[in-house]
Amino acid sequence: MNARHVAIIMDGNRRWAAQRGLPVACGYRRGIATLRRMLRAASAASVRVVTAYVFSEENWERPAGEVGSLMRIAAHAARGELRGLAGDGVRVRICGRTERLPARTRNALEALVRETSRNRGILLNLAIDYGGRREIGDAARALVEEVCTGARDAASIDERALASRLYTAGLPDPDLIIRTGGELRLSNFLLFQSAYAEFWATPTYWPDFDERQFKAALDDFQARRRRYGT
Repeated sequence: MNARHVAIIMDGNRRWAAQRGLPVACGYRRGIATLRRMLRAASAASVRVVTAYVFSEENWERPAGEVGSLMRIAAHAARGELRGLAGDGVRVRICGRTERLPARTRNALEALVRETSRNRGILLNLAIDYGGRREIGDAARALVEEVCTGARDAASIDERALASRLYTAGLPDPDLIIRTGGELRLSNFLLFQSAYAEFWATPTYWPDFDERQFKAALDDFQARRRRYGT
């Protein structure tokens, strides 16, 4: 039993930096390098989709300086990583609302999506300005609008209809959710899609997460008997 879709809550970047007396930005930069390595490891393990929880809607409540720094790092990474991602065959998709992102960050991410759109390797699904509850609300609103315009009959609304209006429409649900940093919660991440996902957690901070631990997570998943709620 192989995991087709692995979702990652990349927690611990700030604590990693604080533990070393470094600026928060250093933790995020190190985290980007970790993500690149994990993409290669996932591709080698025949994982088709990796969804990375980059920036939650709750993260806007952090200090303005930290948010601004993270947005600049995201823009720089999107531009700097473009050649490497394209060379690795990675295709990038954005999962979330991008309207609130600074123009520089939004434009860089959109360019990354365009420039990798024809790649046929692993899909990197970036959850940025993402909130699971809001995603479900947006999907429900879209279905209501279809009913109001006569494009859909209310009786046709079911789980599949809702899934088709989520930010992840067209992607398989995650088989495995990995969380680093020691916490044991979803933090408003892929709430609808993770109904039957397996969960694997480690106290290791994301910047220190490595291929050995990623393989351990996949091996643990493969050893489980999935019962899908039974």
